[in-house]
Amino acid sequence: MNRAIRLIRRRAISSIPVLLIVVVLTFLLLESASGDAVDAYLLSIGGGDATVAQSLRQAYGLDQSMLARLWLYFSSLATFDLGWSVAFGRPVLDLILERLPNTLLLMGSATAISFGLGSALGIIAGAKPESIRDRVLSTASLILYAIPSFWLGLVLSIVFAVQLRWLPTSGIETIASGKAGIARAADIARHLILPVGALALIYMALFLRVMRSGMAEAWTLDFVLFARSKGLSRSRIVLRHVARNALLPLVTMLGLQSAAMLGGSVVIESIFAIPGFGRLAQEAVSGRDAPLLMGIIVVSAVLVICVNLLIDLVYAALDPRVGASEPNS
Repeated sequence: MNRAIRLIRRRAISSIPVLLIVVVLTFLLLESASGDAVDAYLLSIGGGDATVAQSLRQAYGLDQSMLARLWLYFSSLATFDLGWSVAFGRPVLDLILERLPNTLLLMGSATAISFGLGSALGIIAGAKPESIRDRVLSTASLILYAIPSFWLGLVLSIVFAVQLRWLPTSGIETIASGKAGIARAADIARHLILPVGALALIYMALFLRVMRSGMAEAWTLDFVLFARSKGLSRSRIVLRHVARNALLPLVTMLGLQSAAMLGGSVVIESIFAIPGFGRLAQEAVSGRDAPLLMGIIVVSAVLVICVNLLIDLVYAALDPRVGASEPNS
């Protein structure tokens, strides 16, 4: 327990400068873009005179200097205030909390499926390296990993939603269905089959290859050779020695791919019209809503940091050497 607390504290401290760099760089990039939310708003209502534009910029603090607005943003972040969305006329935090559960549901489901199936198929492939099933699974994973997620999502949607009409084409649930409880959960699960499948298949191929490579390397280690010399069964060696040792790099890869998984979920949300971070970011960009886009990026960075912290704890549980050298405080 003490080792886990020390690990959490060290990771939390080291994540603070990372988050600060993300905020500053994002702010500078948005500042370098032409136009702002007031310009987009006036364009959407058919225009306005300079007086109206100036009053709107004063109301949202857009008339201040860049350094002053950056300082105000950091001051707001200290109180968990992500600002006000000009395009939606609502607090940014409320919009994010409204859309975040859908993205987490999509990302979490895809992660669980891809990690579970990828590791299981990787064990099957790595149990007998260079065998026929190993070659088939490795080739299939390579082909699948080379397919772009948006293309796979479109193909799945055309086949299973448009042509076969087995599944819905878009949305997170049936609009105004009046369903509740288990019926609503089943409706949401039905809507998520295609987007989760499109996102999970790509990363399942990656996890399969990592697991298979780790097992192929573990077969040459001394403790595996010793277990084989003792006459242990092959299934026991695979499950208790080879697969367990190969699981460590797979867990590391899971943490490294968390940001990519979040980015992939944004693309899938746009394809299947899921009201999550993807569509919210798209609406923020089209509306030049800098506060909303800043909030999305900041929350995304926090999510990636939290996922990597969780992965570090899992890795520490699997490998007692992690964090053991840190002095007690």
